[in-house]
Amino acid sequence: MSSGSSSVIERARARIVYDSRGSPTIEVEVRTASGAVGTAAAPAGKSRGRHEAVPYPDGDPYRSAQIFNQEIALKLVGRDALDQRGVDAFLREVDGTPNFSRIGGNLALATSVAIAWAAARSASLPLFAHLSKIFNMRTALPLPLGNVIGGGAHTLGQAPDIQEFLVFAFPEASLRKAVEANFLVHRRVSSALTELFPKAAIGRNDEGAWAAPLPSEQALSLLTDIIESVANETGVPLAVGLDVAASSLWDSSRQQYVYKREGVRRDPGEQIDFIIDLVSTYPIKYVEDPLHEDDFAGFREITDKLRKFDCLVCGDDLFVTNPERLEHGIKEGAASAILVKPNQVGTLSDTFRVAQLAHTHGYVRIASHRSGETEYAYLSHVAVAIGARLIKTGIMGSERVAKLNELIRIAEHLGIER
Repeated sequence: MSSGSSSVIERARARIVYDSRGSPTIEVEVRTASGAVGTAAAPAGKSRGRHEAVPYPDGDPYRSAQIFNQEIALKLVGRDALDQRGVDAFLREVDGTPNFSRIGGNLALATSVAIAWAAARSASLPLFAHLSKIFNMRTALPLPLGNVIGGGAHTLGQAPDIQEFLVFAFPEASLRKAVEANFLVHRRVSSALTELFPKAAIGRNDEGAWAAPLPSEQALSLLTDIIESVANETGVPLAVGLDVAASSLWDSSRQQYVYKREGVRRDPGEQIDFIIDLVSTYPIKYVEDPLHEDDFAGFREITDKLRKFDCLVCGDDLFVTNPERLEHGIKEGAASAILVKPNQVGTLSDTFRVAQLAHTHGYVRIASHRSGETEYAYLSHVAVAIGARLIKTGIMGSERVAKLNELIRIAEHLGIER
């Protein structure tokens, strides 16, 4: 701690605000001696891995706010906001559990990010530059991985069993053109679905993706035609991504993946063959959670088999931004990319520990939002600071677009004409 420093915390408080689903979430505000203020709120996932940090004690965000205001706030006063690792270690010490079940992982994240913002502003730095400096990681400007057709746990009614049908540009594309191409694909999908189902109500899910009563392969065929036409018009090379969210399909009692809407059951070998067949048939270059969250051996097999298609295999529920689970995956050779969701692990220090480990072992980093999001855009700064190749923000809705707009501002700050 540097006594008398302008970055010393003078005041801290927590309050309840609301996320994009209208659900209560925690927001933390921190003020330093220089008058710099850092504020952050935590998002909430609907499709959560079993091994994630616990969002709130007994599922109660109000309890987290009470713990902060009665127990944590005064203990933060006098600490230096520049000591991010020290503050994050303090949060773990106060919690005293391996998964933040006492104070809540969302409280830990909101506090960690609010303090980082306050420190960055005290040092007159953008958040991404501050984080890159303190965690010693090389920055990169990611491109958007947009969710254009939704199914699974994120969509009600008749929709594909696969959770997300995604679109993204290849690395040579500029940021702005990639963003605009994703939006154009989204609009074209809407038109195509309306034409295909003229009597159906075509709506959007939590992340802005279109929901419609069509099976997975029909969704892929439709999306393939659209990205090819958009790529030809815009000159932006595009590919398809899938978030299978296979843990939500897995029936452990029968050891099968159950595709309820399509009336199909697949054993683990058949699931691998199914995904490989999709990748070999359609322009899929990204597959997230193709198998359930504890099948490290299956992930190794499918990763090896998809290498010849130059397709990333990404672990979300498999890794849950957890260093121990990532280390296990590294030993097994499971996956080639990791989804980085800060609220899965609780603090920025933990998040960057995972990102550094992934970088060291050649795993592609993909920064990700949650389905219940806030208007805060700190994820964009985290994505740049961890050197992410892609960023998942959903596709439409002000809480989603805010992250993309912030990336454009960051690119301008970096002097990148993207």
